[in-house]
Amino acid sequence: MSTDFTLHAKGREDTGKGASRRLRRLAGEIPAIVYGGKKDPARIALIHKDVMKALENEAFYSHIVTLDIDGSSEDVILKDVQRHPAKKQILHLDFLRVSKSTKLHTKVPLHFINEDISIGVKTGGGIVAHTMTELDIMCLPKDLPEYIEVDMAEVAAGVSIHLSDLIIPEGVAIAALAFGEDRDIPVASVTARRGGGDEEISDEPAQPPASADADEEGGEG
Repeated sequence: MSTDFTLHAKGREDTGKGASRRLRRLAGEIPAIVYGGKKDPARIALIHKDVMKALENEAFYSHIVTLDIDGSSEDVILKDVQRHPAKKQILHLDFLRVSKSTKLHTKVPLHFINEDISIGVKTGGGIVAHTMTELDIMCLPKDLPEYIEVDMAEVAAGVSIHLSDLIIPEGVAIAALAFGEDRDIPVASVTARRGGGDEEISDEPAQPPASADADEEGGEG
């Protein structure tokens, strides 16, 4: 990966809502927890502005992050972000420790490409619809991709791309397919335009056959 993320943190002893509020209000810090692996969960505090800057990069959500906790480094991935419902403020973070030899089970974003030149859009007048925006995967930390591309160029109107159609990097497995293809769900599709065949249907009432017109005219005489 070309992007490296390092966040400096410090251990914290105080717990509870009151302590967390003081951290955010007085120190400009965010309470967080690090768990997993063979160690006990560790409560830490991070600098709010540093976290906000990191979260602006999409790769941060699906990338190995180095936490420098009081001079000791740990490799982690971000598992949860709690945001303030009204303010541009992070309230709490959860990090999961990772091991180079242990497979991760995490999510990565999907990047949809070539939607504007999709066959179903250009020639069929269809509309691209996304069924999901992130993918649940399993891999070793060294193989963790920042995102998975979904190429829509050759997708015709009325056709869907399923999980099994995706091109996945070596060493990465799609969690939903790990136990069989019965969970091979759609990822995206090009929906055919509604009413595509309506032009062939006339709203005018059908005209009676010519022979019927002649009979009626003959009867009137």
